[in-house]
Amino acid sequence: MKVYLGLDTSCYTTSCALVTEDGELVGEARKLLDVKPGARGLQQSQMVFQHTRALPSLIEQLPQDYTLAGIGVSAFPRREANSYMPAFLVGHGVGRTLSHIHKVPLFEFSHQENHILAALRVLQTVPTEPFYSLHVSGGTTELLYCKPHEDHFFTTQLVNGSIDLQGGQFVDRVGVALGLTFPAGPKLEQLAKCLCPNPKELKQQVKELVKNNQFKPLPVAVKQGALSFGGPCSEAMRRLEREASITETTQQNMAVAVFLCICQSLTKMLTYEWEQRPANRLIAVGGVLANSYLRQALLSFGQKYKLAVDFAPPQYSSDNATGVAYGAALLGK
Repeated sequence: MKVYLGLDTSCYTTSCALVTEDGELVGEARKLLDVKPGARGLQQSQMVFQHTRALPSLIEQLPQDYTLAGIGVSAFPRREANSYMPAFLVGHGVGRTLSHIHKVPLFEFSHQENHILAALRVLQTVPTEPFYSLHVSGGTTELLYCKPHEDHFFTTQLVNGSIDLQGGQFVDRVGVALGLTFPAGPKLEQLAKCLCPNPKELKQQVKELVKNNQFKPLPVAVKQGALSFGGPCSEAMRRLEREASITETTQQNMAVAVFLCICQSLTKMLTYEWEQRPANRLIAVGGVLANSYLRQALLSFGQKYKLAVDFAPPQYSSDNATGVAYGAALLGK
């Protein structure tokens, strides 16, 4: 059986995957990069070093009883001029080497395209009409307008996003300040659910908490669709600095405040852009969008404006190489 190899060396995950010609996943391996306790991220040189160490052993974990037909790799952050990040050189270099040795084609994709294709692989479809893609991760908070394209499935136009701090950075900075380890998203969500257990009823739960003087929301900063998490994050830090100690109640309140702020910010951005240029589908990708509060907020937006909202399963929302493997399989047929 012929398979296609995918490689992605992003800011915080080394990953590889094998898919068949039909996009069926036959094997994958990934590893989160190590971040020291209390740290909020890594320098690019540290990413490159860890990717270089991890990628060979991850590839060795993939099944071997297949014929390699092609390789897909995340070669740059975005498909635009001067889009560059050193971390992607590791996967690109390994991909080029394997392509040459095995005499199979190498297909280059952007990291953005990898995320979108990871969702499309699960959906088993490639849109034939324009659609929106929302990408929220530790390094990105962007809304893209995508149009079908015969050479690489779709073109992406950045139409809005964060002007400063990214969604994942907002979550992690507050999470680390609360005493959580990096990456803080899953743990922060657990804390939020202690106070607001049902994402579908977040607004009502918050309304009751505010009414009883048990909760104070963070500010939401969105202007003409462009959002800022820098201001809300700074306000969160000021509130925490005023606390004599970080109690469990403080952690839970701040966790809810962060996710509520992100939900409201994304909804305002989407509403602004959709009213300028409607579309029938939104594909939401990125590790931050594995969060149940954010997913529910996007589903509610879709119901209000009558557009389909598609997610990859949570394990394929975070960084992984299944998208570029699937893209290689489609182009290699």
